[in-house]
Amino acid sequence: MNRAEPPGGQIHHTDPFATPEGDRSPVRRLRGRLPAPVTLWTAYAGTTATGEPAAPAGLTVSSTLVADGEPGRLLGLVDDESELWAAASASGRFAVTLLGPAHRQLADRFAGLFPAPGGLFATGEWTHTGYGPVPGGAGVGGWVGCRLDGAREYGWALLVEATVETVELTGTAAPLLHHRGRYRELAGNG
Repeated sequence: MNRAEPPGGQIHHTDPFATPEGDRSPVRRLRGRLPAPVTLWTAYAGTTATGEPAAPAGLTVSSTLVADGEPGRLLGLVDDESELWAAASASGRFAVTLLGPAHRQLADRFAGLFPAPGGLFATGEWTHTGYGPVPGGAGVGGWVGCRLDGAREYGWALLVEATVETVELTGTAAPLLHHRGRYRELAGNG
């Protein structure tokens, strides 16, 4: 018996459930053509009765903008139904970590695209800050601690506005970018 494909399951190189590009809105297609930094936003859902940080929440966000000034400001578009938004709005604070090329699986895990047995924060090195846990190890470009100033509906997302209270930059790690539905790296970075 000749078969066109080998027996067993096949792994797709693309998302089989994704809306075909021709069926997407022109605005979504335009947004996909703008390279965006991949960041991880984390927060604690308040504090426990003993004053310890409550359970953390996190979300991969590729729509983050930083505005310089006194004070510095940070804007981002997040899902208003995400656990991250519930935690950040409850605590009034959150951390934003700059991810590098080594963090593709981490980004997918916090985007809900990669399995997270034991929970989102069960694996890897984490540093606990007053804003939220931040991943440790090589390849992290740094993180910022933000105070939530406000949020409003903006398109199909929530536009989050925050004041940058602390900045921790580490090394010269290359950024992880999102472009046309895939992760990318800067050419010639080094």
